[in-house]
Amino acid sequence: MRALVKPTAAPGLELQEVPEPQPGPGEVKIRVLRAGLCGTDLHIEAWDDWAASMLRPPLTVGHEFYGQIVELGPGVPSQGGKYDLAEGMYVSVEGHVVCGVCRNCRAGRQQMCVQTSSLGVNRDGAFADYVVVPHSNVWVQPDIIDADLGAVFDPLGNAVHTTLQFQVSGNDILITGAGPIGVMATAIARHIGARYVVVTDVSDYRLALASRVGADHVVNVARERIESVQERLGMAEGFDVGLEMSGSPTAMSELIENCTHGGKIAMLGIPKEPFGINWGPVITRMLTIKGIYGREMYDTWYRMTFMMQTSETLRERVRSVITHRVPAEDWQDAFAAARSGECGKVIMDWS
Repeated sequence: MRALVKPTAAPGLELQEVPEPQPGPGEVKIRVLRAGLCGTDLHIEAWDDWAASMLRPPLTVGHEFYGQIVELGPGVPSQGGKYDLAEGMYVSVEGHVVCGVCRNCRAGRQQMCVQTSSLGVNRDGAFADYVVVPHSNVWVQPDIIDADLGAVFDPLGNAVHTTLQFQVSGNDILITGAGPIGVMATAIARHIGARYVVVTDVSDYRLALASRVGADHVVNVARERIESVQERLGMAEGFDVGLEMSGSPTAMSELIENCTHGGKIAMLGIPKEPFGINWGPVITRMLTIKGIYGREMYDTWYRMTFMMQTSETLRERVRSVITHRVPAEDWQDAFAAARSGECGKVIMDWS
């Protein structure tokens, strides 16, 4: 089968012919139909310090995907029960494989597992014709979710997890960073009833994507300050909720400065290096800052599926984040588009 492989501990990837994986006990074999590029994949391709610390090549990369079950390994529930799996089902997959025995796993906090193994990072991933995953990581998709939407459920889950941390309905929301997850968070905030949603970035291309999914105002912070937008919107005080999606120290600083007293900030964007925070306003304005990682397993999956099922508008807005669809054999074009910054979500077609 075809697989996009990190062959050695060096920059680059190779599309190779490799043996098809076979499902072991409790595992499921899936034929990959669509796969999305993530910033993680760009780090791996470039072989930066993070990638070098995490990967042990050779390894098939990729973790965001949608596909069809083609084989069940021994011990996978398949006797026709309500939640059993079957060949032919169309699925997305949670990419974090947890140990099941650490304190957090046993307490029902699997997303905080201290021994997480990540698909496409610590084990062979989904940029391939077939991939094998634990059956407990498989998320069966309803018919209303097509292949493109199913392929972005991983980053959509990040957006949903972050956006639902604090009360959004009826509040003013500031989102810093208009990458694909920030744009999806914009669509979610609009869907659940935010009053004003303002999005910042330094890319006019990506800010246009945020506008199309429901942002009331977008701010290119290379030219304009957030405070001026508050004045135009008639906001007497600052934002109630901030969603930090960029990993930028400057964005975090502006977010803190523009939150109302008692405001709440959810941080998903990971900075490239440590940075300082002015703790004075955090303390005196009694702000709450909470770090967010991945998706709650599996409450976030239920929530995003339910929301997508109930709104054609939301489905179309999330689908609009996909700006490039590339055949798998042209994977280099897909990576070039993702690196350019002039893109939303990039999807590779493996069908």
